[in-house]
Amino acid sequence: MTRRIFTATLGTETNTFSSLPTGMKMFEDTCLYRNASYGDKPPMFGAPLVVWRRRAEERGWDVVEGLCAFAMPAGKTVARVYRQFRDEILADIKAAMPVDAVLLSLHGAMVAEEHDDAEGQLIEAVRKLVGPDVAIGVELDLHANVGKRMLENATVIVLFKEYPHIDIPERAEEVFTLIADHLDGKTKPVMGWFDCKTIGVFHTTRPPMRGFVDRMAALEGKDGILSVSAIHGFPWADVPDMGSKMLVVADGDRAKATALAEKLGREFYGFREEAQPAYTSLDQAMARAASHNQPKPLVLADVSDNAGGGAASDSTFVLEAMLKKGISDAAIGMFWDPMAVRVAFEVGVGAETDIRLGGKLGASSGQPLDLRVKVLALLEDATVQFGGARKGHQKVGDMAALEADGIVIVVNTLRTQCSSADCFTNLGIDPASKKVVVVKSMQHFHAAYAPLASDVLYVAAPGALMPDFTKLDYKKAPRDQWPLVPAPLG
Repeated sequence: MTRRIFTATLGTETNTFSSLPTGMKMFEDTCLYRNASYGDKPPMFGAPLVVWRRRAEERGWDVVEGLCAFAMPAGKTVARVYRQFRDEILADIKAAMPVDAVLLSLHGAMVAEEHDDAEGQLIEAVRKLVGPDVAIGVELDLHANVGKRMLENATVIVLFKEYPHIDIPERAEEVFTLIADHLDGKTKPVMGWFDCKTIGVFHTTRPPMRGFVDRMAALEGKDGILSVSAIHGFPWADVPDMGSKMLVVADGDRAKATALAEKLGREFYGFREEAQPAYTSLDQAMARAASHNQPKPLVLADVSDNAGGGAASDSTFVLEAMLKKGISDAAIGMFWDPMAVRVAFEVGVGAETDIRLGGKLGASSGQPLDLRVKVLALLEDATVQFGGARKGHQKVGDMAALEADGIVIVVNTLRTQCSSADCFTNLGIDPASKKVVVVKSMQHFHAAYAPLASDVLYVAAPGALMPDFTKLDYKKAPRDQWPLVPAPLG
């Protein structure tokens, strides 16, 4: 039977504490395509669309692909920009109708100026347009803030299982299979969920989350359980749905889905404190870096200046501390500083020049540093792979490698976290050869950098994503969550 499906992507991860607005230029610089115009080099944000097209065409189904729009995380999305994209998707669906299914690749933590739950509002609008019988499948980042609006209007929701996100295409495959089986009459998916009353960051690269994710996956395909997702939540979004939850998709038995979600959710809640990253203070990190003498580099993650969480990626706190400590044979990246890049391109490779680096986006960026630097390398219109999986690319604009007092500083023009070794190797810098490597990233760097590191430290330096949630000024987020209260589930 020939079926017709519509696919689209829209999203960003909104840090509501960030003053950097997410406007049209942010989408254009990150990812903005229509009708698969990315060709044979899809962006990482378009990976699900590629999977869904391939799976549909293998079945002889018709595919109508609409918008593919994603923005590097920042502050709230400008209202008119969100409305334009939402209305474009709805208009494209209407033009494609009748359709058997709508598949949406979203983020789940997109906040617009007029909508705390922008993607939930979009899913609800899609449901109203297509009616109750058309299947709606949704793929979300695990840092989503999921509420009833999404759950009541989607047929199935599947979230990434891994952090760093090395399983984006695999979860797209899962969404397609669930929807296809539903359309073929093989299953009747229903969703159950449980609120874990927990705020945190949960790396899946180490216990207890590693084993928990493996057990989640092992439950799927057995005893009527179709899919299991842990919703980690995005703590830097002050919205009513913020927080961690468990989501289970079962075949026709909502009570079973809800019961399993609660069982797993209480287990998740039980190891919440153990699962949190072991953050190191800036002073402790500098002491370790100064004394490091292993063959492999010490990797420091500047988690508070992670562009992937909405930070500016121009904070100077770590670099300033390294310079004061006299740490050399080191590399740090990537600084978002278009003017520093421009100066580097003006003087050229091999030249020495004075620059004022970083510290441009307010108090969370620190003070600008006045440095004498040597330009080591330049690259125009660069892209980097996303993490160690090499399953997508990100635009980073023009890049420059600068050297100051034995520290290589990578600067670029499109704000992007340092998620792969390409951030250095694109410019001929081998991070594995350095004594110390600093990456402006929270966890997506891990797949690429952990194999080359002697140790990885998560540094809680000052910055826009300082990981102490008890100090965030929440106004809308539920306050009956750990660690805001010690034991919300007893």
